Amino acid sequence: METITNILSLHIGRKVERVRKLRGLTQGQLGERLGGISKQAVSKIEQSEDIDDNRLKDIAEALDVTFDGLKSFNEERVLYNTINFYENSGVTATSISANVENINNPLEKTIELYERLLAIERQKFEESQKK
Repeated sequence: METITNILSLHIGRKVERVRKLRGLTQGQLGERLGGISKQAVSKIEQSEDIDDNRLKDIAEALDVTFDGLKSFNEERVLYNTINFYENSGVTATSISANVENINNPLEKTIELYERLLAIERQKFEESQKK
C-alpha cells in the first residue's frame, strides 16, 4: 500500500510548488521567469503529476535549482540536511545569549544618564521649594 509521502514524492508538480514556495516566489513571479506565462499556467504545471524533462529543466533553471535536485526533491531530506547543518555548525542558544551579554549595551548607559539628569532636576526642584 502506497503512503501519502510516496505518492507526493512521485508528483513532480507538487515538488515544483514546494520549491517555488521555499524560494519565496509567487506563481506570477515563476511565470515571468518562465518567459511570461500566466499564473494559471504555473498552477496547471503544479497540478501535473508528470512534466516533460525539457520543461522541467526550464523550471529548475527558473527556480535556481538543479534539474536533478528538483526531480528528486524530498522534504524529509531537506529537513534532515537543515537539522544536521545547524547541529554541526557549533551555534547554540547559550553561545548566542553569551555573545549578546558581552556587547556594550547603550541602553544601560542611557538609563544611567537619565537617572543622573533626574537627580539634578529633583535637586533643583527641592531648592526652588525651599525659596
